[in-house]
Amino acid sequence: MSCPQEIGCSTGTPKAGSLPMRRAHRPDRQSSPRYRRPRRATVSSKAPASEGVPVTSVDGLREQVAAAPPQTSGQQARTPRSRWALRLIVRRLLILPPSLFILVTLSFGLIELIPGNPAVAIAGSGATHAEVQRISTQLGLDRPLAERYLDYLGDTVRGDLGKSYFSGQSVATELRHRMPATLELIVLGLALASGIGLGLGTLMAYRARGFAARLSNWLTSVLQSAPDFLLGLLLIYLVFFKLGWVPSPVGQLGLADESVAPKTGFMLVDTLLAGRAGLFASHVQHLVLPVVTLGLVYGAFMARLTESLLSKALRAPQVEFARACGLRERDVLRYAVLDVRGALLTYVAILFGTLIGGASILDRLFSWQGAGAWALDGILKLDAPVIQGFILAAGALTILAYLACDVASTLLDPRVRDDR
Repeated sequence: MSCPQEIGCSTGTPKAGSLPMRRAHRPDRQSSPRYRRPRRATVSSKAPASEGVPVTSVDGLREQVAAAPPQTSGQQARTPRSRWALRLIVRRLLILPPSLFILVTLSFGLIELIPGNPAVAIAGSGATHAEVQRISTQLGLDRPLAERYLDYLGDTVRGDLGKSYFSGQSVATELRHRMPATLELIVLGLALASGIGLGLGTLMAYRARGFAARLSNWLTSVLQSAPDFLLGLLLIYLVFFKLGWVPSPVGQLGLADESVAPKTGFMLVDTLLAGRAGLFASHVQHLVLPVVTLGLVYGAFMARLTESLLSKALRAPQVEFARACGLRERDVLRYAVLDVRGALLTYVAILFGTLIGGASILDRLFSWQGAGAWALDGILKLDAPVIQGFILAAGALTILAYLACDVASTLLDPRVRDDR
């Protein structure tokens, strides 16, 4: 039975202006004699891999992978982390020679810019012009500037930093004896400051409206406004004079304590190597006041920085996503702290460079006999070799601290590591 022409059925001729109707029945394509399923191409496992034919067997896939051409630079696998870290350290160490050359040049130039004549300071105010001229000739101060610079550069390369104008001691020897005491004080003070700063900063950022956070905020404000020598004097008065918890601040050991032969220069290590438990305990007691002073003052600055960085990290999208996924608040806080560790490491390196010279007042206050007080005496006396030697030592240690911080930040932070 055929459909009427006006209906527009597919079996008939559609009427002009009418829409064609969908077929009432569509036969299965697979049952139609005209449909043929394409046959899948197969390759034997013995077929060569270079033909470019799809491989369907395991043996053929292995042969094709083995015969594949080497990958391009964009497809290469990641370099092992140990090799990558070694190359990073080597690249950073290559920066040292030009940095040290600039440091030596600056130390020489700064001494030349200091007003005053060291010969006058050595001869005294009552010396005649002939005596001052004789001392200048002995010290080589009357030679041309370029000649003195080349001599100073050559002596520095050989490790000869000259001798003090007043004591006659070798500057390099004095630095080897005094710098470890300063470094010991700075490292322990920074360790305490990092712990205080991270704890108070995390508390102020995570519990911003709590009583403990407000108390920590007030405490950090007070510590930031107090100079380190004033806080040191206050601790000496309270902890030593009033309470008597620590011995008198007369140096690294007590006046009646017997000293040990310096092997490393670090008193903590030397007393342990010598097996002197009593001297080790005495040195630890003398470390309390200067280390606590540094830790409280600079821990307040680190707490402010930690609060600022952590408050921003806790509002980051990834942290909000972690909360939405149901992670515990302890884990969320840990991830936020890990997110700001690079900036905190950089600030610790900056504080390290600052404290090498900035701890000279505390060095004098606690009679620590470190490099800071020694350099301060050299500045007051216009002792040029002492000043230049301290500038070189402090600058070299600061450069090494920055390089170590850069390498550590790159290794710990994947974002920085991928950029480099």
